[in-house]
Amino acid sequence: MSSIFPIVTYEQPSIHERSVEVDEKEVTTPKFQNYLDKINKTFESLAGTAAGLASPQCGINKRVILVQLSKDRLFMINPEITKVSDSMQETEEGCFSVPGVYGMVTRAKRITVKFTDRHGRRNEIDLKNFYADLVQHEVDHLDGILFVEKVTKITQGKWPK
Repeated sequence: MSSIFPIVTYEQPSIHERSVEVDEKEVTTPKFQNYLDKINKTFESLAGTAAGLASPQCGINKRVILVQLSKDRLFMINPEITKVSDSMQETEEGCFSVPGVYGMVTRAKRITVKFTDRHGRRNEIDLKNFYADLVQHEVDHLDGILFVEKVTKITQGKWPK
């Protein structure tokens, strides 16, 4: 078995499906921890070009994302965005599941997200600007949504659909 997951791209049907919740009792099991470690190794293999990775991009449709928040790398299990600001921002996004395509996406400038961490603890954090965009992008993956479905303008590459 490989030590990293292959990245699932837009051609594969599973990337468009809603992911299932993770049973909270499963989070601290050795099997689940190994799965998280493999997601982390996959993230590291992207050579510093990724800010986040969602489990569906690794071919497993569970509600798990990994995000790089400044110096902290954080797993969010069953993340739920509970608050969004009325203030919006438009930024350029790209995605490993849609290689070579970048585009402008409008998202909430501030969010609050509740989640379980890899140690089974419940957390709630407020994020703004880039980090708010990042978590919204990764949570969209958990709902089977790719950024190109929200794009207002393609800035690089061509979306084939």
